[in-house]
Amino acid sequence: MRLLFKFLRFEAGDRHLLIMTLILLAAMRLGLWLLPFRTLLKLLARISQPVYPQPANQVSIHKIVWAVNIASRYMLGVKCLARALTTQFLMNRYSHPCQLRIGVAKDKTGILEAHAWIEHQGKIVIGNLSDLSRFIPLPTLEGVKL
Repeated sequence: MRLLFKFLRFEAGDRHLLIMTLILLAAMRLGLWLLPFRTLLKLLARISQPVYPQPANQVSIHKIVWAVNIASRYMLGVKCLARALTTQFLMNRYSHPCQLRIGVAKDKTGILEAHAWIEHQGKIVIGNLSDLSRFIPLPTLEGVKL
């Protein structure tokens, strides 16, 4: 009940963004589970075109990251790739250029690990880790025909 009251205290725009982010995060998790990654990326590229080119309707990068972080707390099992894809979708939607980055590393036992994050103008906006430098970034998918 307390959570509902907290949600209702947000401004209408923030509530809308949070609800949209929860739905997107769930859709990303489902898409990653059901679809080949390439197919999911094609679909996201097609539907994430900017809809609000005017600055008056702009949602800031800070608000997008805030919404993804809040939504992630209430959805169990959300991994970095779903968070990064959701952030990328919203940033594209609100005309903020960004890059999806995926890196790989081996842990202490030699098991391969991967991590995904989003960069905007060379800065990490979501997915930063204290030991991110151990992940070797894979080439970006920018310009690659999916």
